[in-house]
Amino acid sequence: MDDKRSRPGYAPDSCWRMSCLLGAIGALALVTAVPSPVHAQAGAQKLDWPQRPVRLVVPFAPGGGTDIVARLLAPTLADSIGQPVVVDNRSGAAGNIAMEIVARAQPDGHTVLVSNVSTASINPILYAGTLKFDPLKDLAGVTLLAAIPNLLVSGAGFPPGSFKELVAYARARPGQLNYSTPLGGYSHLDMLDLASRTGMKMVNVPSKGAGSSAASIISGEIHFSIANAASTTPQVKAGRMKAFATTAPKRLSDLPEVPTFAELGLPGVGSDNWNGLFLPARTPRAIVNRLHQATVEVLQRPAIVESYAKVAVPVATSRSPEEFDAYVKSEVARWARIIKENQIRLD
Repeated sequence: MDDKRSRPGYAPDSCWRMSCLLGAIGALALVTAVPSPVHAQAGAQKLDWPQRPVRLVVPFAPGGGTDIVARLLAPTLADSIGQPVVVDNRSGAAGNIAMEIVARAQPDGHTVLVSNVSTASINPILYAGTLKFDPLKDLAGVTLLAAIPNLLVSGAGFPPGSFKELVAYARARPGQLNYSTPLGGYSHLDMLDLASRTGMKMVNVPSKGAGSSAASIISGEIHFSIANAASTTPQVKAGRMKAFATTAPKRLSDLPEVPTFAELGLPGVGSDNWNGLFLPARTPRAIVNRLHQATVEVLQRPAIVESYAKVAVPVATSRSPEEFDAYVKSEVARWARIIKENQIRLD
């Protein structure tokens, strides 16, 4: 199985140390296709965009990871493009409401979607029979913004002390152990994929989000689960959680003792909680490219890198809109396999 985390433009370990993040900016600049200042200025003069404030539509309520990513980006992006950038939270229907708003918006570059792994690459499969639009045809990718690796964690009182012990413990208790994830979300599907590849039989206790899942894990009400490293690493370091594995391609600098799934013989298990920008599909290519250029340039600035690092979110960009579109399609194909193998349906 291909390991999606080898994609270009992803800097997995940089988010966990500010110095590493700042040091990675130079390398990122070398691999990110950004026009020279002269060509950028010439293109900006010819391109009559933006003409008014740009709206960043977020599929979730304020305060969540995707909202934070959008709000950290907005003011500096506004400075770059010369117009206000306003965050507009449109939660509901697992993020499909926000996606439809952008898919049906005027394709003039003034309505932009800040999507994540679930809305952009899982919803097109899970909700294919109910959506009144086609996310893959009606939205055009611009660039990745961030990508947070995940951890397989339990409460401190959970008996197993290693991943090998956890698998053996679960196999000896089929159907007796539980995990907690939002139904149909990336962590739910990741846990199903992990179970099918290890022979573990577990029960999902649907949660409303990462916060409620973490509280249940720490209390011991939930045995173990996959959760993003940004929120769980502090709990592991404080001794309130145990970490058994990470989805990152190499060990995290903050948790060097935690092996990767690849090291454990399970390459391709687990995903990143990534965010990216999308525009209506019929948006002129010149506007798509201009927004890509402006966003990537902004995400290279030390102040932005630092602001993301303070909330443990790693910057990750795509070298071109075409690269990001290809990445999204590869993600959709991966999730389609997992959904089909586990016969997941949301009625």
